[in-house]
Amino acid sequence: MQNILIIGAGRSSIYLIDYLFEHASAYGWKITVADAAPDAARKLLGDAVSDSITEFDATDGPSREKLITECDLVISMLPAFLHVEVAKDCLRLKKHLITPSYISKEMREMESEVKAAGLIFLNELGVDPGIDHMSAMRMLDEVRDRGGEVTRFESFTGGLVAPESDNNPWNYKFTWNPRNVVLAGQGGAVKFRHNGKFKYIPYQKLFRRTEIIEIPEYGRFEGYANRDSLNYRELYDLENVPTIYRGTLRRVGYCRAWDIFVQMGMTDDSYIMADSADITHRQFTNSFLAFNASDSVELKLMHYMKLDQDSEVIEKLNWLGIFDDEPVGLGKNATPAQILQRILEKKWSLEPEDKDMIVMWHKLHTLEAGESSEREFHSSMVVIGEPRPKTAMAKTVGLPVAMAAKLVLTGEFKTPGVHMPVIPELYSPILEELETYGISFTEKEYTGEDAAQAV
Repeated sequence: MQNILIIGAGRSSIYLIDYLFEHASAYGWKITVADAAPDAARKLLGDAVSDSITEFDATDGPSREKLITECDLVISMLPAFLHVEVAKDCLRLKKHLITPSYISKEMREMESEVKAAGLIFLNELGVDPGIDHMSAMRMLDEVRDRGGEVTRFESFTGGLVAPESDNNPWNYKFTWNPRNVVLAGQGGAVKFRHNGKFKYIPYQKLFRRTEIIEIPEYGRFEGYANRDSLNYRELYDLENVPTIYRGTLRRVGYCRAWDIFVQMGMTDDSYIMADSADITHRQFTNSFLAFNASDSVELKLMHYMKLDQDSEVIEKLNWLGIFDDEPVGLGKNATPAQILQRILEKKWSLEPEDKDMIVMWHKLHTLEAGESSEREFHSSMVVIGEPRPKTAMAKTVGLPVAMAAKLVLTGEFKTPGVHMPVIPELYSPILEELETYGISFTEKEYTGEDAAQAV
């Protein structure tokens, strides 16, 4: 009998937990689900796993240690900042660990001790990071295995609303953490490489520097640069590649409208608005505009942002209700970003029957052995979810984590250390099994005019 401890039973865990329980009897697994809100977890996960759920405070060191002592493998689905304390316990108590989150500096510093203890700490096993790594590395390794050279690499991922649930002019609804959407792109200039030159996009220009991408059967999207693409040069062995660019996908028109919030200052999270307790949507918008005794808030915004009255951007802003006299209803001590998030949540939240969609797209330019001209390859994945809680986001985050756990527990993957899924021993079996769950990539080579029309 092998004991699995899952810490955290939030909205990304349902596919993970269902998968492990479906395979538990065949592999001899005993599963414990520890969560701060056990009643909510039972409602989410159903009666079949009810007896395996226990109340748990992740910040309670002694309780955490007791649970980890009793298991063979820990899966942490906690917020990323809590993984480190769990990892320290796992290292001290000699337990394997899996998380879907980015490898932190503190986690990376445990590398030598993890190896010495013969332990496996797997990270970045969700969708992004996770499936993006695996699918990209499979393409890159295939090029290298046939003697080719990669000359350009681009990768985009987006969590969006599914076409059948897309019923607003933004073509967008929150499918994940709303705060991350509001704060997207902040924290320094976005960095990437283009045609051999290092490029930087400051936050105030980010949403006006977009790329149009066509996904077969799903139409046109726009992508904006995401994080620091330069970090992936070493990770993907692309140090000498002239162009490397990673980004986030939205439907066309979203970025231009979102840029209004950036330019107005509505996404700022660095200060408290003094009147936030009683402010209305309209007053919030007016807070960022100059005084004018005769012009309306709408007219002032149009003049300030140089927008035509009949522009699609104004349509989007009106639909969101930023000019309404409705109270924000958030309370005091709120930042502009928190107030904007509250306004957006009123319109962008998924309805009970809504479905979400994950879209991922890679583009490679290659120079094949013995050839003088480049080839262009596109690879795309689209996953349509079910109504909550079985969303596409939960599916693409939870299943790779569960499959990685199986690889560790069955001994199929046994290399100690702090890993992410960029090696064939991890990405090959996971991508192959994901296909049986409808998570697969469509790859195509584009040549001549086809390549020009594809993007």
